[in-house]
Amino acid sequence: MESHATRGTMNERPPSTYLARHGETAWSVSGQHTGLTDLPLTARGERNARQLGERLGGLTFAKVLTSPLQRAARTCTLAGFGAAAEVDHNLLEWNYGDYEGRRTAEIHAERPDWQLFRDGCPGGESPDQVGVRADRVVSRVRAVQGDVLLFSSAHFLRVLAARWLGLEPGAGRFFVLSTASLSALGYEHNLSQPVIRLWDDTRHVVT
Repeated sequence: MESHATRGTMNERPPSTYLARHGETAWSVSGQHTGLTDLPLTARGERNARQLGERLGGLTFAKVLTSPLQRAARTCTLAGFGAAAEVDHNLLEWNYGDYEGRRTAEIHAERPDWQLFRDGCPGGESPDQVGVRADRVVSRVRAVQGDVLLFSSAHFLRVLAARWLGLEPGAGRFFVLSTASLSALGYEHNLSQPVIRLWDDTRHVVT
């Protein structure tokens, strides 16, 4: 099978960085915080990962990067990019520390004013620490000549979008992402004008 990453021709517009959130897992359905717990995709998650591949059909990517966690790596493979992908540990989801596996309502029962994008997680990462990883990814993809495709998880990708725009990591709270969604970061006219070109596209997702 021909890799999507080698098809097509290069566009003359400034390059875009496409963000693919992984497909559904049991904990994304239950609303449990899933950081470094390495859960597989559900059957629906696998179907939608394949649909994401169809959505990306015909696009050319100079580089494909994935989180090492199986929910992202499997989504990458099912979408047709496994052979072209490189693992980047900076794409790992937020480390939720003591809040791993817990629902927001459970955390609020103990800390009513807790906000992930402001407070981070005890025993895990702060927003600024996630922002440092996001900055590394931004620097890496901006050095690539051509479009880039990233497979990762929701909260990390939200911080990445904020940092792409030059906003504080906590500004990721303004963006939401569905499972198996597709987004794209780019530029309005030139590399000094970063923008969001597409966000949380789920037209390909089967419910």
